[in-house]
Amino acid sequence: MTHFVLVAGTWLGAWAWDEVVPGLREAGHEAHAVTLSGLAEKKGLPAGLHTHVQDIVDHVERHDLRDVVLVGHSYSGIPVGQAAERIGDRLRRVVFVDAGVPVDGQSFLSSFDSAPVRQALDAHDGFWPPLPPSEYAGQELTDEQIDRIVTGGTPYPGASLTEPAVLKGPLGELPATYVKCLLDGAEPMPPVAELLRSERWELVEMDTGHWPMFSRPRELTRVLVESAARH
Repeated sequence: MTHFVLVAGTWLGAWAWDEVVPGLREAGHEAHAVTLSGLAEKKGLPAGLHTHVQDIVDHVERHDLRDVVLVGHSYSGIPVGQAAERIGDRLRRVVFVDAGVPVDGQSFLSSFDSAPVRQALDAHDGFWPPLPPSEYAGQELTDEQIDRIVTGGTPYPGASLTEPAVLKGPLGELPATYVKCLLDGAEPMPPVAELLRSERWELVEMDTGHWPMFSRPRELTRVLVESAARH
């Protein structure tokens, strides 16, 4: 039985996977949705990127999980990619869902023009508040789904966005699937495009927005199950 460990992106806790977890279990797998420190029910806990890596590793080791598929969405691709190295032979595959990927020595904010985010951190005591509803337009989300993300989201701890990633080896050596959500941009970011040259990486495209666990949960579930079947 494959154990999926699901980690959502900025502002979101384990609740973001509520429509994906049942389908994975119906397919005969186990699913573990993880809330990172500082978010949702863990709001207020000290948190940074390295804390988030440890959150994921600790969950896998505490539950003695084997045959693990780590799933990282958006920002969480950064800690998930680092955790994948650290769980060793427990890992079956990594799935990056429209996610950032860790680059040794670089932070999440190094990967794009992050001046507005840094300004938001300065204005909100080091936290990045959820975006206003207008920022979710064009991503195949209903008004109800947008409201759920915005009102359910937790201001994000800035250290998780600014601490540099630490990799022990080439990420391209890990077995991985990259899920590109086309409404959020047709082309993968340059670090992802480079990794996709690896024989161990595959690209899967979804014709939806950046939050497929809300907009296309059944399709995303199918993609995850099919990814786990690959060796």
